[in-house]
Amino acid sequence: MKLSIEGLRFAYHRHEVLRGVELSADAGQLVCVLGENGAGKTTLFRCLLGLLDGYAGQIRLDGDDTGRMTAREMALRIAYVPQAGAPAFNYTVFDTVLMGTNVLTPGLTTPGASQRDIAAQTLELLGIAELGSRGYAELSGGERQLVLIARALAQRSGVLVMDEPTASLDYGNQFRVMRQVKSLAEAGYLVLVSTHSPEQALRYADAVAVLRDGVVEASGAPGDVLTPAMIQRVYGVTAELHDVRTSWGDVPVVVPRFR
Repeated sequence: MKLSIEGLRFAYHRHEVLRGVELSADAGQLVCVLGENGAGKTTLFRCLLGLLDGYAGQIRLDGDDTGRMTAREMALRIAYVPQAGAPAFNYTVFDTVLMGTNVLTPGLTTPGASQRDIAAQTLELLGIAELGSRGYAELSGGERQLVLIARALAQRSGVLVMDEPTASLDYGNQFRVMRQVKSLAEAGYLVLVSTHSPEQALRYADAVAVLRDGVVEASGAPGDVLTPAMIQRVYGVTAELHDVRTSWGDVPVVVPRFR
């Protein structure tokens, strides 16, 4: 799956949020989108998901204009993973993941054996099959996020869009979720993740895009884009970047200066 965004512009009434975004990405890539609050990350994702119309420019998946796709056609190509939150109903984990197969279920019929197999296989893939009978509301934040990823995978879409998937998670769960996200890109998915953590992007991303004032200010390999000068320009923080040598390889660390 190849994503191409060309000249994307969007405004809320007279307030222009996106001012000509250009971005491309391919299957097998984990792409982190960074930028300060209000830079347009969520608006970009909402346009990409077909949740906002009235934008100018083009969004293409494998050359096809997403603006001409039906909701079902979009769901077969692209899936959304929101931030984990408190559920309205305490569905089981298995039923929550099974909901992701709705797009694969013809008409208004209930999910059949093939959809249930997909849900079971997806839980196995993410290593959370043992959670299947538990209520979603009873899970930890990290477990909930993995269940939402499983639900998105059950759509069998080639593109995964994740809006700050680790924002409310503790350090350990951030690591567990991002490790799974990275493995999905390695398995061939195109994964787009918005994050406020340059360190996270340096550690996991194959490519990054920095949004600033509604445009992509820079994109490319994380080490080439996320320089101290760029971090200063985007976040107003003076920082140094270091590679810390560990027994499993060098780990990038961002060290901010507060004085």
